[in-house]
Amino acid sequence: MQTRLRACALLFSSVTAMSAWAAAPGPAPTNSIGMAFVLIPAGTFAMGAADDDREATAQEKPQHQVTITRPFYIGKFEVTQAQWLAVMGSSPYTGARSNPFLELPGMAARVVKPSNPVTVSWNEAQAFIQRLNQKEGHQRYRLPTEAEWEYAARAGTTTAYSFGNDARQLARHAWFGEDFATGGPHAVGLKAPNPWGLHDVHGNVWEWVQDWYADRYDAAPATDPKGPSTGASRVVRGGSWHVTSTSWRTSFRKPYEPDYRGISIGFRLALSPER
Repeated sequence: MQTRLRACALLFSSVTAMSAWAAAPGPAPTNSIGMAFVLIPAGTFAMGAADDDREATAQEKPQHQVTITRPFYIGKFEVTQAQWLAVMGSSPYTGARSNPFLELPGMAARVVKPSNPVTVSWNEAQAFIQRLNQKEGHQRYRLPTEAEWEYAARAGTTTAYSFGNDARQLARHAWFGEDFATGGPHAVGLKAPNPWGLHDVHGNVWEWVQDWYADRYDAAPATDPKGPSTGASRVVRGGSWHVTSTSWRTSFRKPYEPDYRGISIGFRLALSPER
């Protein structure tokens, strides 16, 4: 009985979110450097993985109900190298980097193409956000919270991926499983989007979110959660192009220190609507 009730609740949440999305006003904005955004409606969803999900890790549980009370915009694509240069004026790849793999033969050339997602630390992403807000004359750009990210990535679905449960379909939606010898990030938007029109929510690069990392979720229902008030690591979501990602499931999550600068971690911006 409890299983059936939970299934009904998840279906109701999914239908509610999809209906709200279909009724949401548009069009979403494109900013001064060509970033396209998608409007995400308010709604309620089941965050994390169910207890009977055998593929899920402990960090994805317990599954719990989350309500997003305010609509928000989120980037249709991950932030690109070209967009970073337009705002910051210089490449993030100059000087010392914490990840030695950038020095592998051919890796730098594969990473720094203009239409590829930029790969930076959480701290560097915050510097970009501050500079872009100054450029646009407001304070509305930010990283999405972890809950907002999963809500937008799920796009009303309750399956392991935004396209269903069949991992054999992953190649249609994600860059994944590549090695350091020949692999790297790819131009954004080349793979199929999720049901709400967001590209690369699975694979290509991990995406920083705003929250501090916690090993497990609070089991109680939550409204507009923002994660722990302090911590040692921030959260990344979505998996990356590299085989060591191990999972590209919508609920999968991983910690990295905020000053870590890898070659497979980027970000996607959120944009708060005008009040």
